[in-house]
Amino acid sequence: MKRLLLLVLLALLGWAWHERQALADFPGILSAYSAKEYCSCRFVMGFDAAYCRGYVKQWLPLGLLEEDGAQRRVTAEGLGRRNQAQWQGAREGCSLLP
Repeated sequence: MKRLLLLVLLALLGWAWHERQALADFPGILSAYSAKEYCSCRFVMGFDAAYCRGYVKQWLPLGLLEEDGAQRRVTAEGLGRRNQAQWQGAREGCSLLP
């Protein structure tokens, strides 16, 4: 039983090492996706805030989802990363800010 557990642990560590870049990128994806999709939902599609909050809801909760209606900018924070998206215009829609 100990050998099997050790083998599973080694396999898991090997997989984590192989996927280390994807695992390192993951925390930023949650906030970037949420900011951009919420921005598009609100300012491109014109849906109300409650609907858009439900639309971008994930299994992992966001620490912050904030809308600046005057600037048409959205800030989202999750897993320690913060991203912003802003409406660029009718033809461009929303894009992530650097």
